[in-house]
Amino acid sequence: MRLTFLGGVGTVTGSKTLLEIGRKRLLIDCGLFQGFKQLRLRNWEPLPIDPSRIDAVILSHAHLDHSGYVPLLVKNGFAGPVFCTPGTRDLAAILLPDSGYLQEQDALYANRHGFSKHRPALPLYTREDALRSLKRFRTVAFDRDFDLGDGIVLRLRVAGHIIGAAHVVIEHRKRRIVFSGDLGRPGHPILPDPAAIERADVLVVEATYGDRRHDRADPEDALAAVIARTAKRGGSVLIPAFAVGRSQTLLYHLWRLKEARRIPPLPIFLDSPMAIEASRVFRARAEDLKLDPATCDAVYTVARYTASVEESKSIEANPVPSIIISASGMATGGRVLHHLKTFAPDPRSTILLTGFQAGGTRGAALAGGAKEIKIHGAMVPVRAEVASLDMLSAHADADEIMAWLGHFRTPPKMTYVVHGEPSAADTLRKRIEDELRWACRVPAYRDRETIDGTRHAA
Repeated sequence: MRLTFLGGVGTVTGSKTLLEIGRKRLLIDCGLFQGFKQLRLRNWEPLPIDPSRIDAVILSHAHLDHSGYVPLLVKNGFAGPVFCTPGTRDLAAILLPDSGYLQEQDALYANRHGFSKHRPALPLYTREDALRSLKRFRTVAFDRDFDLGDGIVLRLRVAGHIIGAAHVVIEHRKRRIVFSGDLGRPGHPILPDPAAIERADVLVVEATYGDRRHDRADPEDALAAVIARTAKRGGSVLIPAFAVGRSQTLLYHLWRLKEARRIPPLPIFLDSPMAIEASRVFRARAEDLKLDPATCDAVYTVARYTASVEESKSIEANPVPSIIISASGMATGGRVLHHLKTFAPDPRSTILLTGFQAGGTRGAALAGGAKEIKIHGAMVPVRAEVASLDMLSAHADADEIMAWLGHFRTPPKMTYVVHGEPSAADTLRKRIEDELRWACRVPAYRDRETIDGTRHAA
């Protein structure tokens, strides 16, 4: 048994871990690198293994940093199944084609306006590539053993991060390896709590917030305050939000605030085709949420859905202050870039960040107080208020990760800390070693290790 860490180490993007068991090769998650250019360039590098030699992909969930490389893997020769939960399959059917489409559009825009260094600029993959890759998806229900062949058994447990998010549990000859995936938060208003795991010989755990604790303030109080002061200035609230998960949680809080008349009666727009489709999936899969069907219907009709480009443009033409939820959450692409051009220079308005901002993204620059940001080859001044609602994160914080680890009855022989910026990963490693006395390691990009902890050169 060997592990090779092909992404999601030293960063929170590009999650890919190759698990080799005998002659079987399984890729756990298959994500895109995002953020800094040197990370994004890894998307163009060939994998150290021929995709045609990978037997199966197992996705923990549908976010692009865990699933967005699947179309390219298929394009480059992977012909095996992609196993995931039904919820992940439904969301990937939205996210992956949209990712391909946005890459095509960005390439076209770059070529049209000549701001790319590449001639011509090309997409990593197309919408058609993404649609083709979806034919490889096979669903696996939560909490049921699934035979992968060669004596390998897969079980997916609820992770609570988004609909369909799973812990990946793989057993072979009484040895068990657990991948936490993105660990959700206990007590989330709409998503289930993460399942408790009691045993693993080897554990791979995420550390997005491994060095931080989330603000314990009530998110609805904070959201109401931002909206009230922005409306008083006559400005709009622009919310870059992850299309899957965060947008739906925001709609829930806005629905509650509107019902309680705690915010001014501003129009609310959900301006992201992907977020609109994802909200429809949430509404259709109420059984995967904490909400009853009637509440689910009410929550996901609180906003006006602006699906077309014309409707999106009309938001900016409307002089009435409004609340605009638009993807992407780190302002790396999508319609939110066009809205930032309009609202970032407006001192009356607010840009409201609602989650983790990876280094090198526009969201991170805004959170760091940047006075201008680069969009479509031009510098855009930032005069709007920039605020953050960190408590809305769907990732467990350091204390919540430690509480989840506390369910283990015996220590894993080795715990690998991944999916974290260097400080977060190393802080969590030290805490696990000091408080739990577990053997723990932070792997580097392309590190290869056997299941007993033996390290090999990258």
